[in-house]
Amino acid sequence: METVRDPETLRNRVRAWRAAGESVGLVPTMGGIHDGHLALVHAACAASDHVVASLFVNPTQFGPAEDFVGYPRDEERDAALIEAAGGELLYAPTVETIYPDGFQTSVTVAEVTKGLCGDHRPGHFDGVATVVTKLFAQCEPDVAWFGEKDYQQLVVVRRLTHDLGLGVAVHGVATVREPDGLALSSRNAYLDARERAIAPSLYRALMALAEAVVGGASAAEETAHARETLLDAGFPSVDYVELCDAQTLGAIETVTQPARVLAAARLGRARLIDNVAVEPMNCVR
Repeated sequence: METVRDPETLRNRVRAWRAAGESVGLVPTMGGIHDGHLALVHAACAASDHVVASLFVNPTQFGPAEDFVGYPRDEERDAALIEAAGGELLYAPTVETIYPDGFQTSVTVAEVTKGLCGDHRPGHFDGVATVVTKLFAQCEPDVAWFGEKDYQQLVVVRRLTHDLGLGVAVHGVATVREPDGLALSSRNAYLDARERAIAPSLYRALMALAEAVVGGASAAEETAHARETLLDAGFPSVDYVELCDAQTLGAIETVTQPARVLAAARLGRARLIDNVAVEPMNCVR
């Protein structure tokens, strides 16, 4: 697998493929590659003639007290895993390449960045939207693939791509989990043995919440109950537990359209997020 670090080389490779009538899929990552990322690569390979993966730890989506410096970085390992999964080209730019001296532009998406992680990580989604816009402009893919674990991020990327007419189809891939239900995440490496034993409670609480609201229970009561369940399980703090419309991410009380239950909770050095789909066809009315 070839590794390129400058946008011009990237564009030349991609434009040659597209000139030959071949499709290009992009898998944006920040590294710390695990089976969740590799599921994105596999999905891209199944649907595209060529697959580009980006590897860039984006500083603008980290807050001042967050883990930018300590975020897992091992390009050689990550590249080997991506190549084994079928990736053909790795784009691994420097921070200076993405944000050259004097950089002044930021992309902001309005409504779908409110609430959830948007409230607890101010500026995070501006950083996501800006770097994704740059990656799309530099790679010019036909399709880009994102994991559903970061569900609000997926909604934000779909919104900005539609609003700016970027011409990239954005596809989500279902969350990949450990056998006990814990969603795969690069930040799971922060968990010690005790915390790792507690962590699957997040998924179990969301599954119980989804089942309850589908059965007609009050969303307000059940989200409060889920929060208490997580605190009782050993999470020191819970940022949010919400039932939201799957497209707008607006809070809802009853499930009459596709919805998601979403949560974020802190455990040691890790901030874990997860979500579960809730379909109205399962409602008892």
